[in-house]
Amino acid sequence: MTEILKIEHLKKYYIKKKIFSSELSIVKATDDVSFSIKKGEVFVLAGESGSGKTTIAKLILKSIQADTGKIIFEDQEIDNQKKNLEKIRMNCQMIHQDPYDSINPRMKIKDIILEPLEIHNVGNKEERNRRVLEVLKEVKLEPVEEIMKKYPHMLSGGQRQRIVLARALALKPKIILADEPVSMLDVSIRAEMLELMRELQKKYHISFIYITHDLATAKYFGQRIAILYLGKIVETGPINQVLSTPKHPYTQALIDAISEPDPDNLHKERKIRIKEALQKKDLEGCRFKSRCPYVIEQCGIEPNLEKVGNEHFSACYVKIN
Repeated sequence: MTEILKIEHLKKYYIKKKIFSSELSIVKATDDVSFSIKKGEVFVLAGESGSGKTTIAKLILKSIQADTGKIIFEDQEIDNQKKNLEKIRMNCQMIHQDPYDSINPRMKIKDIILEPLEIHNVGNKEERNRRVLEVLKEVKLEPVEEIMKKYPHMLSGGQRQRIVLARALALKPKIILADEPVSMLDVSIRAEMLELMRELQKKYHISFIYITHDLATAKYFGQRIAILYLGKIVETGPINQVLSTPKHPYTQALIDAISEPDPDNLHKERKIRIKEALQKKDLEGCRFKSRCPYVIEQCGIEPNLEKVGNEHFSACYVKIN
């Protein structure tokens, strides 16, 4: 498979001022992040809140500007020229975590899906109306004629998320950024939504960037994964390999957090017992060191991603397992 999107050394820093103090601090939301996505691939960005997952999505869409780094789409670097912005925004669509907050509650469903087609001047009126019918059928919202006339508040949470997916599909994008797309749905509806997304991804050979903290859904939907911690990729590789043989303590801790308890040994210790979250100003050396049970003197120097398996990389001096 050929690469469709390449991210090179992406950085985004914020300067924050403390309340009732003149002291300034730097928050490294995304710090020297590099990865690539192949055509038709599902690439997972995983990590806890504040790890920089959503920031990366916003940087790709150019809704915020990177301090440094490159975004290369189909072998062309995307800068701030109008034609390049239009190219990335037509071919790269986003699904947000909360569907109700990401669509206009005063617009009918038909108008919500028509909006991106009109903004990008796709086809004539008849063709745009036909496209609305097509995508509503694709996301299995029927009867289509009734759904189109409704407002978002008249639909369930699962139906609203399907509307957001339909709007993303309307422009026939090559990449969809899915930011926690099922985290607000009931478990039964979550499985249906993931199955629908996988079906459409395979049918149209769409590349997905699946952003999540839930490794269970990530394993079901993803093919490759990057684990983020405080703006840095600490482990990356084929998803089955990373999740079955993690080489970074943080990855293992995330896996342990979703593991089912052993009914025969409820007092069994977890493999990784990490400490409370560190102060974000303590970023010298490895960022995970103040929470890591395996910390050694060498951790005072920031580790680089090193190959630990077939296309499997980890940024840790102490390889677990």
